[in-house]
Amino acid sequence: MTDIQSPPASAFRTGFVAIVGRPNVGKSTLLNRLIGQKISIVSRKAQTTRHRVTGVLTEGASQFIFVDTPGFQTRHKNALNRAMNRTVTQVLSDVDLVLFVIESGRYGAEDEQVVKLLPEGAKVILVVNKVDMLEDKTRLLPFLQKVSAIYPFAEIVPVSAEKGRNTDELLKAAAPYLPEGEPIFDADDITDRSERFLAAEFLREKLFRQLGEELPYGIAVEIEKFEAEPGLRRINAAVIVDKAPHKAMVIGKGGERLKRIATEARVEMEKLFESKVFLEVWVKVKSGWADDERALKSLGYE
Repeated sequence: MTDIQSPPASAFRTGFVAIVGRPNVGKSTLLNRLIGQKISIVSRKAQTTRHRVTGVLTEGASQFIFVDTPGFQTRHKNALNRAMNRTVTQVLSDVDLVLFVIESGRYGAEDEQVVKLLPEGAKVILVVNKVDMLEDKTRLLPFLQKVSAIYPFAEIVPVSAEKGRNTDELLKAAAPYLPEGEPIFDADDITDRSERFLAAEFLREKLFRQLGEELPYGIAVEIEKFEAEPGLRRINAAVIVDKAPHKAMVIGKGGERLKRIATEARVEMEKLFESKVFLEVWVKVKSGWADDERALKSLGYE
């Protein structure tokens, strides 16, 4: 299904691999599945991922440096979404291979927007995700034939990131497209992101999961203190909301909701950091932060 010829097998290969797609197609779930550990936050709410998140997998004679990106979208025009879209376009210009993720049985205008961003001549593998959710399996082959005409894809690989189906085949298909080179990371590294960054992301995930559709996207997490010592992490985090009524929504009756969010985040941090975590969380109101370039920069958005 491609005009691009697979390079011959050879010595060690190392390369940067972008994972791109419209919001909510399962990019972060795919990244976590491929590297075998959770580093990118996941929720059913679109636009959960806001930063580029790098995951590292060293397997056999290949080192994959995966870059999970925010879902490219055109519905919202504030500074936050412009920053996320810039991240997508910047990543695409810097990688060796692109995994373009779409949803099985569904290809629409938002997916087409991502195709338009693909650099000319880029090596792109089409990852057709969520095949387990396609009720009529006889639709899969016609759908694959249809999407094969969209772009000269190097490969087309159907997977279920959530169930782990065919993800090993995806790695086998991707490995030959990495350039030859020495590994950049140690074999047991899984990310280049700091514990401080991951702590903020894990807390933000729990906010998304607990609040569901109740809270708008005007919410962020700022780590105000992060102290690490053997077997212990002390973390102070502020939840940033756009309006005063949102503060009460996050805190919940008698503080129960915020307590539950913090507890769930702490448990996941302890698993990842393999240490005890003391986590304190409070809520701050910063009106208009999602459309304030200075505020975004302070929160780590470029």
